[in-house]
Amino acid sequence: MPIPYPDGLFMVEHAIRAPSGHNTQPWLFHLGADHITITPDLRRRLPVVDGDDRELFISLGCAVENLCLAAAARHWRTQVQVQESDAGPSRIRVDLTANATLAPPPLFDVLARSQTNRAMYDGRRVPTATLTPLLAACASPALPVQAWPRGSAEFERLAQYILEGNTCQMRDAAFKRELLSWIRFNRQQAEQRRDGISHAALGAPSLPAWLARPIVRRALNPSTQNRGERRKLDSSSHLVLLGSLHDTPGAWVDVGRALQRLLLMLTQAGVAHAFCNQPCEVAPLRQRLRAEPFAGPGLPQLLLRIGYARPLPFSLRRPVQEVFEQASG
Repeated sequence: MPIPYPDGLFMVEHAIRAPSGHNTQPWLFHLGADHITITPDLRRRLPVVDGDDRELFISLGCAVENLCLAAAARHWRTQVQVQESDAGPSRIRVDLTANATLAPPPLFDVLARSQTNRAMYDGRRVPTATLTPLLAACASPALPVQAWPRGSAEFERLAQYILEGNTCQMRDAAFKRELLSWIRFNRQQAEQRRDGISHAALGAPSLPAWLARPIVRRALNPSTQNRGERRKLDSSSHLVLLGSLHDTPGAWVDVGRALQRLLLMLTQAGVAHAFCNQPCEVAPLRQRLRAEPFAGPGLPQLLLRIGYARPLPFSLRRPVQEVFEQASG
């Protein structure tokens, strides 16, 4: 049965709610007769902070997970295949088969509420009885997921990695230029571009770019960033580390799917999250973190802090028409 365009549009509208590095939204969707293909939009890659496109493919995996949830809500069964290629960028094919008996998945209703929350948290501890089953539901032998509470030796060790990663990145002029290019300093910029890191998501006032840019540039230094990061870590409940056994586009997509399931389940439980990926983005730190006994098997891919916080304004998404087209074959 061919996929009706409205169903394809519905799936993509929900897929693009996925998180991405600097909210770059680096994806393109193509609707075929019986499948949707997702390809990376390389115009939106982050060559400094994500030179091997690892986090880009993790973001695509998050989008795949959302798309599969939306497909099930419209009674389509999905089968996902990552088509890796040495000749060009890998792509993801989601085959769809109509199945009238499929029930809407519970996590589908959470999609509209999930957000990255960079604010200070309120210090409350996420109960073990809440967190443990969520981690278990997302982990597998190939995708280890671990969490450590604030106050533990592992939490503090990871905190030091995060601060050291901040220091490395804040001393990297190319990193700061790339970051600044994706910050939307005021409401007008955010609404015009509908991508990037908005002033509202950062908890900052809407100011003219000529005024806000030098203020932000001055704040991009190790001392200032580490003071703020330390306060945020001290307000959080746990740090969560996701890993994988392999470093390939297929493995990264799998990490993204597991990550998105975890983020949606955390949202469902009323738990906020934010990314603290510096130790996974700075290559020497990633290698050192991999060697830590507590890090477990595999390669560290993503680090989160979680806790309780009031919601922030949601990051905007580009119009779906910019990323979605009907294709043949």
